[in-house]
Amino acid sequence: MEHNDFKNKILLDLHCHLDGSFSPEFIKKATGDSRDLTILNKLLSAPDNCSSLTEYLTCFDLPIKALQTKENITSGVLDVLSKAHNDGMKYIELRFAPSCSMEEGLSLPEIYEAAITGSKLGFEKYGIYSNIILCAMRHHDTSTNMKILDTMYDYVGHGICALDLAGDESMFPNQDFTDLFKKAKAMNIPFTIHSGECGSVENVRLAMEFGARRIGHGIALIKDASLMEDIKNMRIGLELCPVSNFQTKAWTDYATYPLRNFLDKGLLATINTDNRTVSQTSMARELSLASSKLNITKRDYLTMNKNSVEVSFADDNLKHKLLNIIESNSI
Repeated sequence: MEHNDFKNKILLDLHCHLDGSFSPEFIKKATGDSRDLTILNKLLSAPDNCSSLTEYLTCFDLPIKALQTKENITSGVLDVLSKAHNDGMKYIELRFAPSCSMEEGLSLPEIYEAAITGSKLGFEKYGIYSNIILCAMRHHDTSTNMKILDTMYDYVGHGICALDLAGDESMFPNQDFTDLFKKAKAMNIPFTIHSGECGSVENVRLAMEFGARRIGHGIALIKDASLMEDIKNMRIGLELCPVSNFQTKAWTDYATYPLRNFLDKGLLATINTDNRTVSQTSMARELSLASSKLNITKRDYLTMNKNSVEVSFADDNLKHKLLNIIESNSI
């Protein structure tokens, strides 16, 4: 099937990195880069034969350079919301690391407010609902990550919806961040954690024990049937991103990719884009892969849409609206 055949089949994207999803046009304007758009697009994209997640992460250097002014942060959010709207999305949660946008003197609250402004403009212009997830980074020191918690509280529920932990999971395991998530839980700040992308089922277990409401990727969970049952019973969402998982070699065998298994066992699995530009993907491409290689059927679309609504960080009123949109779309 053509990619367009999958438009408006999955309406929510819960795992989308802002800085991994910029258009080359935005990067050119935001950074003043004189290079041709074709060259910029190549620099922003990881090769299909990417050797690892570590290599994949090198594509974020230019986007981070672009996110150093309030205007660029707002425009960057709007840029990605435009692409998501064209992809048929009705709701998207965009995540990025605010501490990486402080190189030219912006404060964390200024960064949050600029991103929230972009979300509001996106709704006004495209009618797409969105929220912002703030990423602590695995390679940053504890005080830097704690400052995000200290400054984000007043924004939660007002455009900022949750905390995340991102970066190179293979080098910085979840156990190093026990204090961060203990504090987040005490502050009643919801969080998701990238876990199990690089093969560690222990990271998934720790994310559950910390109190994560969702697991970013989570594909290593398939190794532990007992933990799968715990995740299911606790109604913890799984944010799967097939295209990037195969691209980074986090998974290499289509026949055993766990999405089908998770759905069959009743886990709250969802499908997401991860990095639209770095992986040259869209929800249509994700679903094309899922349909052709991962044994995902049309019946699964409704299930995953409903899963996404349930585990999203949207408020109850917005969840109700999204469910109505889904029901209307499935007629």
